[in-house]
Order: sequence, then C-alpha cells, then structure tokens
Amino acid sequence: MDLYEYQAKDLFAAHGVPVTKGRTAETPEEVEAIATEYGTAVMVKSQVKTGGRGKAGGVKYCPDAATAKEKAKDIIGLDIKGHVTRKVLVTVAADIEEEYYVSFLLDRSNRTYLAMASKEGGMEIEELAVERPEALARVPVDAIVGVDQAKAEEIVAAARFKTEVQDQIVQILIKLWDVFTAQDATLVEVNPLVLTPNGEVIALDGKVSLDENAEFRHPDHAALVDNAAENPLELRAKEKNLNYVKLDGQVGIIGNGAGLVMSTLDVVAYAGEAHGGVKPANFLDIGGGASAEVMANGLDIILSDPDVKSVFVNVFGGITACDAVANGIVKALEILGAEANKPLVVRLDGNNVELGRRILADANHPLVTLADTMDAGADAAAALAAQN
Repeated sequence: MDLYEYQAKDLFAAHGVPVTKGRTAETPEEVEAIATEYGTAVMVKSQVKTGGRGKAGGVKYCPDAATAKEKAKDIIGLDIKGHVTRKVLVTVAADIEEEYYVSFLLDRSNRTYLAMASKEGGMEIEELAVERPEALARVPVDAIVGVDQAKAEEIVAAARFKTEVQDQIVQILIKLWDVFTAQDATLVEVNPLVLTPNGEVIALDGKVSLDENAEFRHPDHAALVDNAAENPLELRAKEKNLNYVKLDGQVGIIGNGAGLVMSTLDVVAYAGEAHGGVKPANFLDIGGGASAEVMANGLDIILSDPDVKSVFVNVFGGITACDAVANGIVKALEILGAEANKPLVVRLDGNNVELGRRILADANHPLVTLADTMDAGADAAAALAAQN
C-alpha cells in the first residue's frame, strides 16, 4: 500500500524525523484558514499517489493566505496522470540551500535491503540513476544488523555529503530505518531532504510503501487506506479475500495460481489482437481452493465490471481436483442467478479433468463454453468479447 505524502510525513514525525509543519485540506476555504493560522508563506501540494506533481501544476508556493486559497482552486480537482486531486497538504514553506536524496527499499533481485543516497536530490531519481549513476550511492543493508550508527555513517560517506551536514543525516537515516522496520515498509524515501539556510536538515517530502502481507501486525494501518481513491471492485475483492487487480480490458480472467493467471493474461492479450484488440480485464487468482463460494465471489466481482464482455476461467486441477472446480462453477452460477449474464469460457486440465468436463457438459448452462486448451479458450473468450 502506497501512502500519501502527508501520511508518510506523519510516520516520519512519529519516529523523530524532522519535517515541516502541515495539515491537509479539501476545500480552498480550508486551505485559506490553515495558511492564515500559520501566518507565513506556505506550499499547497496535491495529494496523489504518483510522481510529477510539480510539473503538472500540483505544487504551488503561496506567500500569503489569499494566494493559497486561489492556488488551491486550481489544484483541487486537478488530474495528474489519471489521479484526481481531492485533498491538498498545506505546509510551511522552507527556504532551501541544498537538496539531497535518501531512501531504503527492498532489493528483490539481490534478496536484501538497499540504502540509496545522493547529494543531488530534487530531480526524478530514475533520471539521476540513468544519466549520472555515479552520483547515486547504493549500499546493501543486512536485515539482521540493520542501520546503526556505523552503517548510517557508511551510507553518508558513500554519498559524499559535505561534512557540516553528515551528523544530521546520519541521525535521520537511523530514524528512517526505524520507520522502515517498525512499519514493515518496502520503501521509505525522502526527496528532497533539504538543508535550510539556518543549517537544519529536514524532510521536505516523503514516500512510503507498506507491505500488505504484514497487515496482521498493524491493525492501525487500516486507517491509512483511502477507500474513496481505491477501485471499488478491488475493494470488494479485498473484503472477500480475493487476489484481484482491475485492468483495462474486456475479458474477465479467473485462474488458480499467480503463474497460471499471468500466463493467461498474456495468451488472452495475444488472442485478442485478432479480435479487434480485445484485452484482459483483470487479474484474479482464486488460489488452491475453488469452492462454489470462492468461484461465486470471483464471478460476482468480474461480472460487476461493466467493461467485461466475456469471462475466461482457466484452471489446472492439482490439490483441488477439476471435478471440485466444475461443481464450484455450476453452484456459483446457481448462486448468482440472473446476475450471471455474460458468456463464460472454461478450460480445465489436470487432476480429474474428464470428470470435471463431464459435470459442466451435463449441467449444460447456456452461458458456458468448454475449451480443451488454454489457447483455444483464450481465442473463444476474445471472440465472444468482441461480439458483445
């Protein structure tokens, strides 16, 4: 789960990382009231979960409360890369002498944690990594040892921060590591970390991604979820413990196992090229158990998507045999009744496949078409989606 900037900075402050004072607002009038209370120049910053806010006009310097109100009118409702601004952060403006970059992240390719730091912050870090990779220090972090004084000093030395800010950055790195571990994050980033004219180093921006697999350890993280900004289908799927991701397509996908579902997406996308560019509409992995309830929940979510014109159920029977899957599909269609109103192509293979196919054939549901192979099923589902 990615956090908004204001949420990230709240976590930073809770762990002792110095940040600028700020509050969120949803109307220009609220922005004006906050700026008036602060009595100084402020920044009005769009709160969306994407980069490039400044370039899109979503971050504005405001010398007074009246200006803040006017700028807020332009920012609230602003669409930035498909993310509509519904909330802004009003924060005290800080004079900047220098900008730096620091982060901790999960380095999946090397199966470790990684610290990154640069004395050239402010710009897109991806651009810096490509254009001037030598300017970005990368320091592996042992998960057992973590970031203590010695490791923080190693990171600071690798990034070649100037002497007068090193001690402050060392302490900030230690505290950011506390955020990273205590909150079960996969990313903690500050860009920019700034030096002010009075010699203070503060986190001017913040980005945090939390590991959703660790939610059971953090019941407080539920308060960080912005339901209004989440896809409603994904929210419903999450409530039913389904592994679902909405995509921009017309063929609903149900499979058991992430690898099989990913392969199905590719095969459907390829087949769809011959049918007017039809694409997969979702990722849905029902896992090892394809009971009637699980199948009904999955079909209910997919069929609720107005973009879906057909559904491809692609299941390989392993621990859960194909006859159980077939019974699940039949029962699911009974449970859904009239709500099941789009054609389904079903491909079964693996354990008890003949029995599973016979169950579906005997049920003879008007919406169900059987396919012998994944390629044939994908082509049939794409064709049906194009027809509908």
